[in-house]
Amino acid sequence: MTMNIGLISGSLVLGITALGSGIGANIVGQAAIGAWKKCYLSNKPAPMILIAFAANPVTQVFYAFILMGSLMEAAEATPERALIYLGFSLAATIAFVATAIIQGKIGACAVEALVETRKGFAQFIAVMGAVETIALFTMVFTVASL
Repeated sequence: MTMNIGLISGSLVLGITALGSGIGANIVGQAAIGAWKKCYLSNKPAPMILIAFAANPVTQVFYAFILMGSLMEAAEATPERALIYLGFSLAATIAFVATAIIQGKIGACAVEALVETRKGFAQFIAVMGAVETIALFTMVFTVASL
């Protein structure tokens, strides 16, 4: 039973995080496509740098994959300890999903602002990076706690 909880923990963190990353990428992706459409309709150059915003929420899947490996290795413990790992995986998954969706929303705002002003890329990426740091710390601290 302990091994099964480890597999469940690992698959939950990866699968649900991928869903959250998809939602975040969808939010910012739709904004990027809308912004490009406005550029094309007004005969202005369409900044391809918007792809950087659209790809940002996807990184949580990478963190979830690293955590998945640690959870599956750690799951060969006692049943009580395996339940603790399940708790860690659920808590980390919530953080990964939330940060991916938040990055999608921030990215959508950044897309609109960049297309309108043609300025601020570094500041916008820095704000998205602050949210990224939350996901990164979640992964590092969770792995360190196992």
